[in-house]
Amino acid sequence: SKKQAEKSVHQKKEQSKTKCRKARRRHINLIAEFNHRQRKNIWLETHIWHAKRFHMVKKWGYCLGNSPTEKSYRACYRAMTKHCLLQDLSYYCCLELKGKENELLKQLARLCSIDTGLTFQEACCLSGRFEGSLNLYRADRYPEDMLGPVTFIWKPRDGSENRQLWIWVHPALKQDILRELKAIFQCSEPEEICITEPVTTSVQEEKQLEVVSSLGNKRKKEDKEGEKAVPVKKIIGDGTRDPFQSYSWIARTTGIAISDRSMEILRFRLIGPLSHSVLTETLKAASIQTV
Repeated sequence: SKKQAEKSVHQKKEQSKTKCRKARRRHINLIAEFNHRQRKNIWLETHIWHAKRFHMVKKWGYCLGNSPTEKSYRACYRAMTKHCLLQDLSYYCCLELKGKENELLKQLARLCSIDTGLTFQEACCLSGRFEGSLNLYRADRYPEDMLGPVTFIWKPRDGSENRQLWIWVHPALKQDILRELKAIFQCSEPEEICITEPVTTSVQEEKQLEVVSSLGNKRKKEDKEGEKAVPVKKIIGDGTRDPFQSYSWIARTTGIAISDRSMEILRFRLIGPLSHSVLTETLKAASIQTV
């Protein structure tokens, strides 16, 4: 028993030597490990910042910050009332519609009602100046069969009859709303058979993890092999969609295209009286060059 205890201690020492911090923190190894940990629940781009400061929960295919670990409630309230508080809402899903304005409005009118107030045709929203919000229903079923609340933004007009519309939906509602949109626009055919390029395959992940785990006395040699290995790319996708599914569809009759832009367009909410000044200090308008 004494020999076994000594043997286990010796094994522990060897294991600790094989994974030195420098090797574990190498960029390529970190990305491989992070991708491996995101197989079931996707991380937002602010995940690591939140994970250090919040209790995390797994919801709707994402890993989200639920409540702070420190007593920061007063600081958040102070920021909301006197300064600026930023929230990451990138887990909300973005559905993009492209096509002729009259065709888009004709079919979208079937999903909402003027009796509820705002529609996709509201002038201030249609111009692209303001974001709108409304409740969607199954086609021609108002006031029954409500799908849920959404917000929407029209891309400002560029002189063409073709328009672009972004509809933001909660991830729990995305599949139902996407199914209804594809049905009313008859977008049954994929625009293209598309596999998201930056998705890491499990084989690549395992190779990279093997490089990390095999670091031992021949550390330099293994490091060189690791550098030659295929670079691991960051996962692009979202928790509501398999990365190997198509994410764009087109209607052959009208040319209307629907694309799932979830996690491709990030979304942040700024709350507080200094929100506008924070934005103006942070964002600088690009100079428009006409050729």
